[in-house]
Amino acid sequence: MYDLPNPELRRLKAAAQRLEPVVRLGKRGVTAELLAALDAALLEHELVKVKLEAMQDQKRALARELAERSGSHLVMQVGHVVVLFRRRPVPEAGAAP
Repeated sequence: MYDLPNPELRRLKAAAQRLEPVVRLGKRGVTAELLAALDAALLEHELVKVKLEAMQDQKRALARELAERSGSHLVMQVGHVVVLFRRRPVPEAGAAP
């Protein structure tokens, strides 16, 4: 995974301020279902806010784990909210839509 340049990181942080959480991590923790929902959200939106509703004492470790397991960048983690970013894959030329 590459590092995001500072101007892009600032732009993403600013854009994240207007977002509502689309994924919520509950008491079951990081499950296959949560990762599937996070993957779908990242594919659709690229920039996703995740609300940590449970296991809040482990929020730093959970933020890193979510980024690692989803193949995304941890843009920021404030309080019980994590913001992740992953670019949409570029479709190959000649590929069916």
